[in-house]
Amino acid sequence: MTAPDKEQAFPLAGYKRLCFLKNLIKNPQIQVGDFTYYDDFEDVHNFEKNVKYLFDFVGDRLIIGKFCMIASDVTFLMNGANHLSKALSSYPFAIFGKGWEKAMEGKSYPQKGDTIIGNDVWIGYAATIMPGVKIGDGAIIASKSVVTRDVEPYSIIGGNPAQEIRKRFSKEKIEQLLKLKWWDWPIERITQNVQHLTGDRVANLL
Repeated sequence: MTAPDKEQAFPLAGYKRLCFLKNLIKNPQIQVGDFTYYDDFEDVHNFEKNVKYLFDFVGDRLIIGKFCMIASDVTFLMNGANHLSKALSSYPFAIFGKGWEKAMEGKSYPQKGDTIIGNDVWIGYAATIMPGVKIGDGAIIASKSVVTRDVEPYSIIGGNPAQEIRKRFSKEKIEQLLKLKWWDWPIERITQNVQHLTGDRVANLL
């Protein structure tokens, strides 16, 4: 029994608008797990263009787990987009120099940390993920959602700002799935269980 090649950029023969994303990423601040795919209406190379304000001098990272599904026009806003919000002015005087660089002496711009997407996460068309958000394993993000805060595992969320709609499964089943961590299994075991993974009985995986 075989499986798709995780090192192949374009796993669908003759189709160049879906890719196993890790094989196309060039920015060292973006990490992507095996078999996570990105589908773009125009060009899969748009993915890195849609990771906005990711600056090396800020140092934050976008970390995406395994087996994620990312639709066209999903945007990740990173910490380089942050401005002062508690100061009298949020204007970034210091970046322009010419005497204004002193504006930030003893101060720093807001930093919300890395943006982390778990495993088996589905992010729908044109969703926006804000800086520092953590999305748990198995979550589903509805199309055009704006995700401003952390998302619990196996939650379905949507809206602007995104709110939890419901959990995908019972608390017991979610705990079982999080313990199983099927995405970390050897690919041979995953391949043997794909029919169970597309079913609804955790017991078949135990």
